[in-house]
Amino acid sequence: MRCAGCRLGSTQYPQPRTAEAVRQSPPMNLRNILVPVGAVALIGFGFTAYGWPGVAAVVGGLVMWALLHFTRLVNVMKKAANRPIGYVASAVMLNARLAPGVNLMHVVAMTQALGELLSAEGADPEIYRWTDGTRSHVTCEFHRGKLVKWTLVRPEAEGATPPPDA
Repeated sequence: MRCAGCRLGSTQYPQPRTAEAVRQSPPMNLRNILVPVGAVALIGFGFTAYGWPGVAAVVGGLVMWALLHFTRLVNVMKKAANRPIGYVASAVMLNARLAPGVNLMHVVAMTQALGELLSAEGADPEIYRWTDGTRSHVTCEFHRGKLVKWTLVRPEAEGATPPPDA
């Protein structure tokens, strides 16, 4: 890494991270390591057990698995493309079906619509809202792509009167 205002040939080294900075950094997603390691292990097992035909079978299975996920993603997005952004048929039913830990694609598949993005672009956590025809809405917060919390807001009825005090 070259120092912007330094003499020719001198280098600037990055400062070491403090213990506090390391503690505050987000945990690493093990799936980013385990899936490729598992794929390589399966290919290795296929080769040791059946030779090159085993490698071909394992690679074929892995490609099929990837195509299944890609097809599901395309179908979810195709259905969501035909609906208005942030619309859901019933916010109350969506609220009942949500569970912590589901990913954003699963919620988009449930609502069949993309959510209205309320947070800044690329911010974490991401906040999306889905509204129904009665102006009830569900606001969902996703941390690293997983649902962590959601709230249902129902508007007050126009002609509703408060209950009488006893």
